[in-house]
Amino acid sequence: MNPILRPTIDADFAFAFEAKKDAMGLHISSRWGWDEEYQLKVHKQRWIEKPWFIVMLGEKAIGTVSIHDRFNFIRFGEFYLLSSFRKKGLGSMILSEFLKDCDRAKRAVHLEYLKWNPVGSLYKRHGFEVVSENEIHYFMVREPR
Repeated sequence: MNPILRPTIDADFAFAFEAKKDAMGLHISSRWGWDEEYQLKVHKQRWIEKPWFIVMLGEKAIGTVSIHDRFNFIRFGEFYLLSSFRKKGLGSMILSEFLKDCDRAKRAVHLEYLKWNPVGSLYKRHGFEVVSENEIHYFMVREPR
C-alpha cells in the first residue's frame, strides 16, 4: 500500500499539530525546550500561510506535508510522519513521487530543516543540495531533472 496525500480540512489542525510534536518535539526541546503555547501559535500561523496535506496510508492519517507552489519554485515543508511510520521507506516514497511530479513540471524544490535533525540525509539522498544556512537551519534546493 502506497501513501497518498489528501488536502486538509479544518478538523485536521489538531492532528497536524500532534504530528509535528511527535516528529519535531525532541529536536525542538533539545535546543529550546517545548513551550506548548508558543508551538501552537507558530503552528497556527503556518497552517494559515501554507497549503497542507495529510499523508494517508489506506484509511489512516500518518503524517503531514506542505506543498506551496511559489512563483518560480515549490516549497516543500511541514513533512512530519508519526514515529510508528518512520524508518519504513514511506518518507522516501512520498518524496520520490513528489519529485517526479516536479521534474515533469520542470520545477525546482526548496526546503529547510533544523541542522541537528537527521532528516537531512533523506533530502541529500534525493538530490537536494545545501545552498545556504543560518545558526539553526540548512536551506536546500533540488533543481528539476
